[in-house]
Amino acid sequence: MKRFLVLAGLLAGNTARAQVPALAAAPHVTLAKGEQVAVLAGGCFWGVDAVFKHVKGVSSVVSGYSGGGAATARYPVVSTGMTGHAESVKITYDPSQISYADLLRVFFSVAHDPTQLNRQGPDVGSQYRSAIFYANDAQKQTAQAYIAQLNKTAVFSGPIVTQVAPFEQFYAAEDYHQNYLANHPYQPYIVFNDMPKLKRLQQQFPALYKQ
Repeated sequence: MKRFLVLAGLLAGNTARAQVPALAAAPHVTLAKGEQVAVLAGGCFWGVDAVFKHVKGVSSVVSGYSGGGAATARYPVVSTGMTGHAESVKITYDPSQISYADLLRVFFSVAHDPTQLNRQGPDVGSQYRSAIFYANDAQKQTAQAYIAQLNKTAVFSGPIVTQVAPFEQFYAAEDYHQNYLANHPYQPYIVFNDMPKLKRLQQQFPALYKQ
């Protein structure tokens, strides 16, 4: 299964990489006023949720499922890897404080390893795939441009395998999955797989980090 394969995660490690650069040529976008939403998938949603809860300009993060239908948006079923869903997070943010491109920079830099296909560390299956579910053409263009830049500059030791797909629906996960890191900071999976992500966020993006 998944959550308690701590040793496997330690042995697997992460793909070596330098700090991900800022997007060099983001498409010019006229942003709507008020808060916007980004839906991202990067393996187990516990860690991705925790990372973005510590990013300035983000007002809420919800763990859930995206990519499949309503009937299968339940953890025991999603865990089979047969539903089309990916464990995802729904990020509500203020574009006057943080851009969509900067959210992607955090996503690629510290939230997960975008070179791992249908897995993240000890967690294996299509439900743990790297994915960006874009809500509009601006998000799609920004994501595609960023991935192209990362591949061109060879920031990672392997190609980016992140899926860029249109957003359809997001289904919130069960209550016990919400805010998991804050509620279980000493759980072994969290200690070995997710706490290091928060440390990298604070080190690499001090201007974006919030307590």
